[in-house]
Amino acid sequence: MKRSAFWPRGLARHLLTHPGDLLILGRAGWRFRRVGWWRRAHFLPLPDEAYWEFRRVTAVGTEGELDVASTLAAAKWSLLQPRAR
Repeated sequence: MKRSAFWPRGLARHLLTHPGDLLILGRAGWRFRRVGWWRRAHFLPLPDEAYWEFRRVTAVGTEGELDVASTLAAAKWSLLQPRAR
């Protein structure tokens, strides 16, 4: 998976000027983690590639890229939803 698939352009710059959004993105990212992430190498709680691609395509379309504003809006929305696990 391309690194840009996870990180929208300008996200690091935005987080430097809005550090409070890091907690929102971290909590939302934790919800997207792959089940059993600690069992497979690189041992990071990243989402499954197929699931992440599905979520990205349904959000912005096949040719679109995530932007900072829509990423933050989606993160805030996901935190308001009940847990499914």
